[in-house]
Amino acid sequence: MTVQTADRVSSLLASLGVEAENPGAFDGSWIDTSGPLIESINPTTGEPIASVRSTTREEYERVAAASVVAFEQWRTWPAPKRGEVVRQLGDELRRHKDALGGLVTLEMGKILSEGLGEVQEMIDMADLAVGMSRQLYGLSMHSERPEHRMYEQWHPLGPVGIITAFNFPVAVWAWNAMVAAVCGDSMIWKPSAKTPLTAVALTRIAQRVLEANDAPAIFGLAIGDRNQVGKPMTEDRRIPLISATGSVAMGRSIGKAVAERLGRSLLELGGNNGIIITDDADQDLALRAVLFAAVGTAGQRCTTTRRLFLQKGIAESFKTRLVDAYKSITPGDPMEASTLMGPLVDGRAVEDMKAAIATAVEQGGQVLCGGEAIEGDGYFVQPTLIEANTQMPITCDETFAPILYIFEFDRLEDAVRDHNSVPQGLSSSIFTTNVLSAERFLSPAGSDCGIANVNIGTSGAEIGGAFGGEKETGGGREAGSDSWKIYMRRQTCTINYGDELPLAQGVEFDV
Repeated sequence: MTVQTADRVSSLLASLGVEAENPGAFDGSWIDTSGPLIESINPTTGEPIASVRSTTREEYERVAAASVVAFEQWRTWPAPKRGEVVRQLGDELRRHKDALGGLVTLEMGKILSEGLGEVQEMIDMADLAVGMSRQLYGLSMHSERPEHRMYEQWHPLGPVGIITAFNFPVAVWAWNAMVAAVCGDSMIWKPSAKTPLTAVALTRIAQRVLEANDAPAIFGLAIGDRNQVGKPMTEDRRIPLISATGSVAMGRSIGKAVAERLGRSLLELGGNNGIIITDDADQDLALRAVLFAAVGTAGQRCTTTRRLFLQKGIAESFKTRLVDAYKSITPGDPMEASTLMGPLVDGRAVEDMKAAIATAVEQGGQVLCGGEAIEGDGYFVQPTLIEANTQMPITCDETFAPILYIFEFDRLEDAVRDHNSVPQGLSSSIFTTNVLSAERFLSPAGSDCGIANVNIGTSGAEIGGAFGGEKETGGGREAGSDSWKIYMRRQTCTINYGDELPLAQGVEFDV
C-alpha cells in the first residue's frame, strides 16, 4: 500500500471511529472482546486494512441479555417516537454517506457508486420506516355476537437476530433494523467476518443517535464465528425471530435450529436469476440491463443475472454485441470513478469461479469471453460468458462470481419452463415489447420467482416493495410493503360491552 493510499485509508477509518484494532461486540457500551482477531482484507490489494477482536460465547451472552432489557424498555415507547429516533439515524447516515460508502467499497470491493448507493439504501430505509411508524395498522371485524367488538392489533415481537452476508455489508442490516426498530424490537447483529469494519462503523453511528435520545441500546452487535455467536444466537429462545441472509446450506442449518424451538425464520438465500429476451425486445435496453445485472458487484449480488435466455431470432446478433461489451470492461480499483467492475471478495471466491468454469466446460459449455483470473495484486477476474445448454447441472448452481450462462429458445413457454427449472426462485426478468408475452411471464404459469420484472434487469430492487424469493431462496420478505408484520406479533381482541354472555357459533352453555 502506498503512503498516499495508507493515509487515505487512515483518514477514512478515523472519520468513522474505526481504529487499527476494534472490539467486536456492543451491548450499550463496547465490550473488550477476547476472541481471535479477524483481519479485514482489502480485496483490491489483498492487504489488511484493520482488525476486529471477535466475540466469545460468554460475550455474546452479555449482548443477548442486554438486548432483552433494551426490548423491555423500547417496546413501551410510542411507535412515532421510535420513528423519530430512526429519522435521526437516517440524518446521521446522510452526514457520513461519503465516508461509509467509501468503507464499503474499500472492505467489500464493489465500485464506489455502488458503495455510496448502499448507504443511500439505508437512508431510504430509514425514511420508509419513519412512515411505517405511523401506519402499523390492525383491522376491525364485525362480531357475530350482539354488543361485541372485534379488532386486531400488532405488538412488538422481541429481540431480533440479524445475520448478514459480505456482499451488502450495511444495506441488509438496514432492511431489518430500521423496520424492527419502529416496530418496537431490539436486535443483535452478526455481520460477515469478511466485512467487520463496516459493522463497527455503523454501530458507532447508531450508538451516538441512541445516546442523544436517551434510548435503550437496541442496536446490539456480536462479530464472531458460527460456534461462538451464530449457533448460540439461532438456538436462543429469547430471540423469537432470526433474519438471515446467505447460502442455501446456511439457511437450511439456521431454519432447522430455529424451527426446533418453534421460533420464526426470515431467510434470504441463494439466487440463480434469469433474463428472457424475445425477438421483439428493445435490444439496446436489454444489453445495458444484462451488463449491469450480470457484471455489477462482480457478480456477487443475490440478484445477479446468472442465466440468459435468447430467442433464436436475435440470439446470434445479441451474443456478438454482448461479447463486445464484456471485452470493453476492464476490472480495476473500485475507488476510481471510471471502474465498472472491482474484485471478488477474496481468494476463495476466485478459486470457486475457476472451478465452476472448468466444470461448465467439462459439461459441454463453451467459453465465449473471459474465463480467467487476472494475475497481480487483489482478487480480480474476467467477467465470463458461457454458451450453455439446460442439461448442464452446473447451471442449476449459484456461483457468486461474474459468470453468465447463455441459452437459446424457440417458444416463450420453453424459456419459462427452463427458467423455472432451477432450485432457486429469487429474481427474474423478461425483455419484450409484446404485452401478451409480458403478461404471460407475470401470470401464475409464468415466473416462479419472488421478483418478476419486465424490461428491467434482475438486480437493483427498490426498497418500497417486499424483497425475497421462493423455493430454496427461503421464502422471506424484507424492506417495504407489509414486511413489517414479521417483526411484530398479531393479537385478536374481542370486547363484550353488553350484559349478556352469548357464545360464538350459537353454542349454549347455561348453568
